[in-house]
Amino acid sequence: MSIKTRFLIISDTHGLEFPEESRPTERVDVVLHCGDLTEGSSVDEYHTTLRLLQKIDAPLKLVIAGNHDVTLDERAVRRLVQETFPPLDLDLAVKESSEVRAIMTGEDATKHSIHFLEEGTHKFTLANGAALTVYASPYTPAFGNGAYQFEPDDGHDFTIPPDVDVAMTHGPPRGILDRVPGSGSVGCKLLFEAIERSRPRLHCFGHIHVGWGAKLVAWRGDAATGDGEPARTHFSAIDNDNSVAVASLASVQPGKFDTPDTVAEKEELRAAWEAQKRCGGSFCTGDPHPVTKARQTVFVNAAIGGPHDDKQLPWVVDIDLPATT
Repeated sequence: MSIKTRFLIISDTHGLEFPEESRPTERVDVVLHCGDLTEGSSVDEYHTTLRLLQKIDAPLKLVIAGNHDVTLDERAVRRLVQETFPPLDLDLAVKESSEVRAIMTGEDATKHSIHFLEEGTHKFTLANGAALTVYASPYTPAFGNGAYQFEPDDGHDFTIPPDVDVAMTHGPPRGILDRVPGSGSVGCKLLFEAIERSRPRLHCFGHIHVGWGAKLVAWRGDAATGDGEPARTHFSAIDNDNSVAVASLASVQPGKFDTPDTVAEKEELRAAWEAQKRCGGSFCTGDPHPVTKARQTVFVNAAIGGPHDDKQLPWVVDIDLPATT
């Protein structure tokens, strides 16, 4: 038996709350915040993020950190203290790190069903009777002096079990909703390989603001085993003929060669989304494109903070989950 489950997905809110006129108000089963809770990792920004989450109507709210959330990553705090001139007070910096972690894990969070997730696999029994297995990771390839970063040459172990329903990471996998003008695909190759082996029902992330959007990916054949066979890429593992681009910034932003009619259609679509205060899609049994575990994955880049300070819309996605036993 499967149970239709509704997710509200956001990322990269960077210490800001939703304006009241655009705050999502519909009830959902689960909220997923995929990191960059703050811009400068200040105590006030974490309190603001907590208020944002508290105002969303959901019985479960799951949160991970991102590269901007330095004070949540004590290892990054210690590194920055060593690299800063004049030197910072290490004890004071570590104390602030403990304080912001207490904000995200303390009573004001837990009484509103907010769970700050460390890297790893987490299991939940949902109020709607579904069982949810989540893999969470804030880690991204190093760029600058951010939090939860690894050097590409060192690699990172994204261990995603095959029974995971939802993967929430801060950054995108290579080749999916990760293109930056002038730079091409900037997502993580190792993360793509791990996602392809696990093939969750839903993978959500942010980090690359211009990659905002959603895509239903159909996989080719069986998942890679990792036992000595060559790693698969987004070129070899994805069945593009049976994949569906749900939406992207190109869906609503005028293009260089758009006709006036096309521009008008995009403006109409954007207005409709803004009236709903979100974008979305349903991928359940009976829908045009239902997700089958290990055969398809819905990918969502839910970065709210857009380029040039444009604010992008959250995503609401429905998928089937197994019922609790």
